[in-house]
Amino acid sequence: MATLVTFHAHPDDECIGCGGIMRKASEEGHRVVLVVATRGEHGEVVEGVLGENEPLWQRRVAETHASAEILGAHRVEFLGYVDSGMMGEPTNSAPGSFWTTPVEDAAQKLAAILREESADVLTCYDDNGGYGHPDHIQVHRVGMRAAELAGTPRVYQGTLNRDHLARGRQEMAGALEAEIPDPGTDETFGKPESEITAAVDVTPYLEHKRRAMRAHASQISEQSFFLALPDDAFAYAFGTEWFIREGQGPGITETDLMAGL
Repeated sequence: MATLVTFHAHPDDECIGCGGIMRKASEEGHRVVLVVATRGEHGEVVEGVLGENEPLWQRRVAETHASAEILGAHRVEFLGYVDSGMMGEPTNSAPGSFWTTPVEDAAQKLAAILREESADVLTCYDDNGGYGHPDHIQVHRVGMRAAELAGTPRVYQGTLNRDHLARGRQEMAGALEAEIPDPGTDETFGKPESEITAAVDVTPYLEHKRRAMRAHASQISEQSFFLALPDDAFAYAFGTEWFIREGQGPGITETDLMAGL
């Protein structure tokens, strides 16, 4: 048995990009630990979900624990930073925001968990955080540094396959009867396929991913892109999880983050 630590910026990030590898590792007998940097205080709330005077952060923490149970996580930890909001918002520089936290300070917190767990594998995000969100970029910086401090042997940077999504854009747009932006023309969105070194087929765990998304009801409505997709289009969009591991490639050389452990 090995230990996978998967590090994310906000509640709900875990199920979208890593829900499959979490459930896969858990079913294969590995220990799965979810670490979340913030409690998602500045998320956009689905109308009618929160109770009267219910704080968003409180709901999102509960949703994370529900999602983690579905995905097979054995431990959930929050680092305690404040959601920084989207890039360019005043909340970026608010006291306690993750974006303004010194990387070394946050990395020491994460490294302590990695050491305690004797982590074999860590996932974080690519250097642009997938799509340029400040907290996602900070997850990359903090995750990479924490792995150095703790000596974690395998680090995978979760990303989006820009070319794969561009190829499936017409199919997904047709399924939704809506226009979907072309990720192939946006250089801030994910990474080109040529830079990706690991592709994990998680189609056996798609029902778990979808259930985990539904657990985040304050953020992901039934009408959202994530849940409105028909099964075939959902499988195309979310049936493979993509990563970059330094020293691997060129091209995709790995299909299982826990191989050999």
